Amino acid sequence: MSPPNANCPNCGARVVFRWSSAVQTTCEYCRSVLVRHDVDLRKVGEVADLPPDSSPIQLATEGQYRGKPFVVVGRIIYEYSLGTWNEWHIVFSGGSSGWLSDAQAEYAVSFLSEPPAPLEQAQQVYRGKEYAWFNGRFQVTSVTTARYRGTEGELPFESWDKQECVFADLRTADGRFATIDYTQSPPLLFIGEAVEFDSLQLTNLRQFEGW
Repeated sequence: MSPPNANCPNCGARVVFRWSSAVQTTCEYCRSVLVRHDVDLRKVGEVADLPPDSSPIQLATEGQYRGKPFVVVGRIIYEYSLGTWNEWHIVFSGGSSGWLSDAQAEYAVSFLSEPPAPLEQAQQVYRGKEYAWFNGRFQVTSVTTARYRGTEGELPFESWDKQECVFADLRTADGRFATIDYTQSPPLLFIGEAVEFDSLQLTNLRQFEGW
């Protein structure tokens, strides 16, 4: 069965979706940001030039997480006071999706999760605060204000109208982590873990001069 596709309303180029549930994508030819309604696409803006990036990961990179194969279909670049980081949108063979965080050669995989209790607003969260979630004690390690620096590929939500966002990162003593995402109301909760680059068995990576 062929993947869903449509034409870019700005330049007419064919847009093919790797993930059937994509809500937003970017035209590879004219860099228009496109919001999808079934197979109809609506241009809502344009992506600025993406900042220089040293990550070996790119769209269509493939890998495995806990024995399950995935492919990278999208990316959000965030900028904050210490630099930038990537959130790669990854889709598994069964159609579920998650996120591969890529920050200064540190990697983590996380998934959208149902909060055990309503999440507090950002103003009520501070470093050191603890939550008893999923049979563990999660402690807030940082609260970061960031802004969207760029996007590409397919995403599960619309990001074109978002400028600034706040994230709270939490850790447990046994190595699990969580992120509270305040870009939406109510906030979103992502649960995951740090991973080693080699454990992901990534293929179709970017090639750099000298490799």
